[in-house]
Amino acid sequence: MSTETPAHDEIAKQSGRAAAERREPEDADELPPFTEQLSQQLGGVKGVVEAAVPITLFVVLNPLLPDRMGPLSGLQWAIVISAASALAIAGWRAARKEPIRHALNGLFGIALGAFLAWRSTDARNFYLPGIIQGSVYGVLLIVSALVRHPIIGWIYAVVAQGGKKEWRQNKPLVDVLSKITILWGVVFIVKNAARIWLYYLDADNALGLVTLFGGWPVTIALTAFTIWAVRRRMKAVEDAPA
Repeated sequence: MSTETPAHDEIAKQSGRAAAERREPEDADELPPFTEQLSQQLGGVKGVVEAAVPITLFVVLNPLLPDRMGPLSGLQWAIVISAASALAIAGWRAARKEPIRHALNGLFGIALGAFLAWRSTDARNFYLPGIIQGSVYGVLLIVSALVRHPIIGWIYAVVAQGGKKEWRQNKPLVDVLSKITILWGVVFIVKNAARIWLYYLDADNALGLVTLFGGWPVTIALTAFTIWAVRRRMKAVEDAPA
């Protein structure tokens, strides 16, 4: 038989509620770990590697293959191998019932660039869709920040907050996300301005290297900086005296 009285039960309940109230704000505001957020945004290490495979193959093979190899030119073989790798990655992910969003994004860009390069027999045109896309992204990012609806903020809300819109009422957070979005936009515009310059110089090998090293490595660095800056800003707001 229990020796606890109703008074004891009531005290225990009140203590439990008080403890829950003390924990609730911390749990509600807690963000996923830094590495988890980075992984979600980029599709994980596997997603980064898979997205880089087709473009890496083209950049490496195009200058190395001879002008003619059987029925196809070296450029055409580089296009075929690059496009085939993108198709194989998308097919492998689909067969394993894994998300194919990142693979499809890469596949679309590779397919359009491959078509343009094949038709024109000019390796530079392989990179043309990416140059146009990146330039448009840069402009849209900056415009979104100027009208106080930063694109990076909406992406942050989906990745870190499950799509919630509460960040829109957090002025310090909107401020920092707007500045970060402008940073992303400037980087995109500068990178693609360099690619346009190399395109008109007919420097297809240099264009490939800038595309390769200015692609996922820069995106990873910007994403890591974004997560760090947001978490730092949120901590500063939480620590500020009321």
